Amino acid sequence: MELKTTKTFLLFLMLTLFLGGCATVNEAERDPRDPYENFNRDVHKFNDGLDRAVLKPLARGYQAIVPTPVDNGITNFFSNINDVVSAVNNLLQFKLTRAASDVGRILINTTVGILGFMDVASNMNLPKYGEDFGQTLGAWGVDPGPYIVLPFLGPSNGRDTVGLVVDWYTDPVNYLEPDSHRSWTKVLRLVDKRADLLGASKVLDQAALDPYEFTRDAFLQKRQHDVYDGAPPLEEYEEE
Repeated sequence: MELKTTKTFLLFLMLTLFLGGCATVNEAERDPRDPYENFNRDVHKFNDGLDRAVLKPLARGYQAIVPTPVDNGITNFFSNINDVVSAVNNLLQFKLTRAASDVGRILINTTVGILGFMDVASNMNLPKYGEDFGQTLGAWGVDPGPYIVLPFLGPSNGRDTVGLVVDWYTDPVNYLEPDSHRSWTKVLRLVDKRADLLGASKVLDQAALDPYEFTRDAFLQKRQHDVYDGAPPLEEYEEE
């Protein structure tokens, strides 16, 4: 059922992007990395409204109710799950040392760290890499494509949007049974992640003259940094 929903969403997204690309834009002000800016701003506005009305209140309530040690443990638990995705993508990029480190983190944190609720591995010189399939495609030489703001999911680009589909299949949470356990686990992960970002969103609201532009530029720079493991080639900076 979820697979059909994913396929339907992607088809809707492609159609909407095409229609968005046909919208009238100010050519003189358009960022070449963001050819669908009019559409993206509309989706950004929708996502922001949803966040303010639903996600942010839930995150604040969660933060107020859940004790800090428990909150940290839940964050570590999901971080441990994400290391599975990272290990797969490091392997696909032939970064064997990093893949082995990810596997080591999973084994240590799942056992000694009690299912990942404690991040023991980081204190054993096993750093967290956080690779995903969008980064793998970048390592394989695939261009990022246009900047895209996805409904509900937020900032992305053409390459990362494809990567999201592959990451869905490598995410262990998607294989939980029964369906109710899977759904509630996803809700908990979303709320926990949003609660961890409450401080950052407050800074964004106060500091950015144009939150959309600030978010776009920050996302694109971060993804460039991620793909090149923090050392993009000089020509990438010159293009920026």
